[in-house]
Amino acid sequence: MYKRIIPRIDIKNNNLVKGINLEGLRVLGDPRSFIEKYYMEGADEIYLQDVTASLYNKSKIEKIIEEIAKNIFINISAGGGIRSNSDIEDLLLSGADKVSLNTAIVNNPKFLTNAVNKYGSSTISVNIETLNIDGKYKVFTETGRQVSKYEIFDWIKIIQDLGAGEIVINSIDKDGTLSGYDDEIIDKLYPKVSIPLTVLG
Repeated sequence: MYKRIIPRIDIKNNNLVKGINLEGLRVLGDPRSFIEKYYMEGADEIYLQDVTASLYNKSKIEKIIEEIAKNIFINISAGGGIRSNSDIEDLLLSGADKVSLNTAIVNNPKFLTNAVNKYGSSTISVNIETLNIDGKYKVFTETGRQVSKYEIFDWIKIIQDLGAGEIVINSIDKDGTLSGYDDEIIDKLYPKVSIPLTVLG
């Protein structure tokens, strides 16, 4: 199994932030300096997520992407607040190589199909925020604020059938805890995933 190291940079109001279980976000500093450090240390890709964009229906990270794309020469993925093809195009034109969708496609799975048809599956990844509730891994949206009707295994099948090029899994109860990955969900998901799988934790 080929492994890559992909730092995730959570952005709020142009600051790098980090919380625990997607809550209690605290400001760590200028994301640009962290990104350049990770790049120099050999990161394989950088993933930027605007963690408040879903609240405002618009990402605000294009400027950051434009600036870092001039100085680092690895793939840049970006997500947060993507609701339309126009939002995807803004991120791609700013320098992102891939975009990551979550809330918009949970609300309207056809948007995933449309995005894949227009931009290609290699450009479209799906970010899945999940939490074990009463023995069932539920899919969340709005950066962990809203629980959806989907269980993760059903959702995995749906998004693969719709053409997603990559899946990014974030286990909410592991996020920011420095306790390692959710091995249980990884072991259960791995046999069901036929496209690249990125795991956060």
